[in-house]
Amino acid sequence: MSDAETIFELEPPLAFVTLNRPHARNAMTWGMYDALGAACEEVDRNDAIRVFILRGAGGKAFAAGTDISQFQQFKSPQDGVKYEQHISDVLDRLERVAKPTIAQIEGVAVGAGCAISVACDLRVATPESTFGIPIARTLGNCVTGAAYSRLVETIGPAHAKDMLYTGRLFSAADAMRTGLLTQVVPASEIASVVRTLATSIAANAPLTIRATKEMTRRLMAKRRIASPEAKDLIELCYGSEDFKEGVDAFLGKRPPVWQGR
Repeated sequence: MSDAETIFELEPPLAFVTLNRPHARNAMTWGMYDALGAACEEVDRNDAIRVFILRGAGGKAFAAGTDISQFQQFKSPQDGVKYEQHISDVLDRLERVAKPTIAQIEGVAVGAGCAISVACDLRVATPESTFGIPIARTLGNCVTGAAYSRLVETIGPAHAKDMLYTGRLFSAADAMRTGLLTQVVPASEIASVVRTLATSIAANAPLTIRATKEMTRRLMAKRRIASPEAKDLIELCYGSEDFKEGVDAFLGKRPPVWQGR
């Protein structure tokens, strides 16, 4: 499951996935999503693993969303629905990992990178880190109901709307204030702080931790939008002229011109 772009490492009782495209700020490719899903399977199979840590290579980014060049392949609204469903499936699998998950965040965690971090149980970041899903000012697309639900559960509806309406990036201080983060620590200390946190969790009763995680997930799941309920909104955005304009503008490094159609 490891390759040049997604490195999976076992250091029992810990496991690590490193998103490894620092030249692209660790923007996610289709293969990286698949590798993340495979890593989740391995973590659950391996009884020696007690905590799963996700991190980005290079110190500048956790993950800067999905690699936008891949969206040039989209031909219809159904391509957007299929993409969002696949991402939803991967993040659902990450959320359902029976072991605690920690996102170790240095730099940007935006778009899908933010969504991946929110699917983890705990998030530890550096003061320089930034967070957001800036699609209202970049691509004009729409994320899944599950991604919206997790964000609202984590930071509340008002802060989620602020983030998504404005497209602005939250600072680490903003993220800590809204409940998105567990800790903010200097970059020079984050690796050791996360390892210490993970090791302390790993030393505790695994079945109690598993029950706590699953109880919380089931509680939150009762409040969520089911995938079919959000399909019309995803089709609305991915089938629009605005989405095509957003992708073209992003790749052309120019501001998009929105038409609302």
